Amino acid sequence: MAAQEPEHFGLTYNDVHNLIRASAAKIAEFKPDMLIAIVYPPCCSCGFFPARVLRTFLKTPERKGNIPIHAIGLSLYESLPGMTAEQIGAEVIRTQWLGPESGELLLGRRALIVDEVDDSRKTLHYAITELQRDVERALEALPESERDAKRTKFAVFVVHNKLKPKLAEIPAGIPYYAGEEIEDVWLDYPWEAQDIEEHDRLAAEGKKKRAAKTQ
Repeated sequence: MAAQEPEHFGLTYNDVHNLIRASAAKIAEFKPDMLIAIVYPPCCSCGFFPARVLRTFLKTPERKGNIPIHAIGLSLYESLPGMTAEQIGAEVIRTQWLGPESGELLLGRRALIVDEVDDSRKTLHYAITELQRDVERALEALPESERDAKRTKFAVFVVHNKLKPKLAEIPAGIPYYAGEEIEDVWLDYPWEAQDIEEHDRLAAEGKKKRAAKTQ
């Protein structure tokens, strides 16, 4: 018997934009001064588009200039040169990081990690723990009396959180924001589409079908 095709949930740019706008007021309470977008090859978007939209809504009259957006590249399901079949889906691979001085860049910052979807949580957990390790290494180079003031505050924002068992937990004390909680479906984001008009048509069609099911 052939495997059942997973249910697809199409989202337009407007859908994503409005989810981020609705989440921004709560995220603003964290007062991030740095956004870290998780990106995945080959699309190189994923967390970057939500981060860019979110930055628009986090602007305040008191803040001078835009919140900087940095990117880290991670691969879990993509096949990259040199990877074995066993690694795909099982091991998180770095493809881009904040640089050799990552810890120093993060010291004393309020860093918001941004991704499109929290699925298994494997890559998200990897990103948080590795960034925290970078900070701890940088703190060790400081006098002990200065360390507490320089500790980085992390938080997480995802556009969607899938309601499914996770393979890891968000470390204690890290604020977690999700634009929308959603069942375990295949999410079709607009930045993955080549024909955006057809993508939007299918997304609208899917919304009608889901609405009909709930009536």
